Amino acid sequence: MAKPSPRDGARAYRIISSLVGGLLRSVARFEYLGSENLPRSGGFIAASNHATELDSLTFCYYLYYHGLLPRVLAKRALFNTPVVGWIMRVTQMIPVDRGCADAARSLEAAAVDLARGDCVAIFPEGTLTRDPDLWPMEGKTGLARMALAARVPVIPVAQWGAGAVLPRYSRRPRVLPPRKLIRFLAGPPVDLSDLYDREVDAEVLQEATSRVMDAITREVATLRGLTPPKQRFDLRLHPEYRAKSTHYPPVERP
Repeated sequence: MAKPSPRDGARAYRIISSLVGGLLRSVARFEYLGSENLPRSGGFIAASNHATELDSLTFCYYLYYHGLLPRVLAKRALFNTPVVGWIMRVTQMIPVDRGCADAARSLEAAAVDLARGDCVAIFPEGTLTRDPDLWPMEGKTGLARMALAARVPVIPVAQWGAGAVLPRYSRRPRVLPPRKLIRFLAGPPVDLSDLYDREVDAEVLQEATSRVMDAITREVATLRGLTPPKQRFDLRLHPEYRAKSTHYPPVERP
C-alpha cells in the first residue's frame, strides 16, 4: 500500500481508514484490477457504481489502499448522524445539498480539491441503483459539471461483491466465515476532451454523463461476467420513487 500524500486531516483519515480497513478485512477479501489506470499525480475524479450502503466504505478503502485520501461527495444528511457524521467531518468529506440553491457549493468545494491535486470520489447515480439486477442506472449531471469545469481525468471504477456482506437495504451484515470476495476494476480515463470547449448545456451534460456511466457499466459487466441491459434503468421514469426516503424497493425495468 502506498503512503497517502499529506493534506489537512490526513492523520485522522489514516487512523480511521486503518480501523475501518481492519474491520472490512475481517469479513471480506479484496481483489484489485486495473490499478495502473489510477493517476499517480494530479487531481482526478473516481466514479463508481452504487449497489449497497457498504459501497462507500469499500470504495474509500480501495482508494486509500492505492495511496489516496479521497474526498467523497455525500448527502448532507450523513454529516448530521452521530457517528458517521463525525467521521465524515474529521476526514473532510464534501456535503451535498440536494435540490436547492446550495447544491452548487459542493461542486465548488470539489473543484478546489481537484485543483490542489486531490482525488474526488463520487457515485454518479446519486443514490443506490434501483435496477432490479443491480446494474448501474442513469447518472445525475453533477459529475459532468465538475469534470467539464476542472478538465481532470475521470476514472471509472467498478466494484462488485460488497452486497454479499451487506445486501441492498439490509441493516444486518453477513459477518460469518468464509470471508466474502469484493472485487474492483478501474478502467482507463473517460474521454471528454471534445466537450471541453462546447457550451455546457443540457445536451453536453447528458453526453458526458452517459459516457461515464457507459464506462462504469462496461467495467461492472467485466467483473460480473454478464451482459448489461441494452437500456439503462432511469429513475426519472418512475416519479413515485422521487419521495425523500432512503428505502426504495426494486422496481421493474421499463
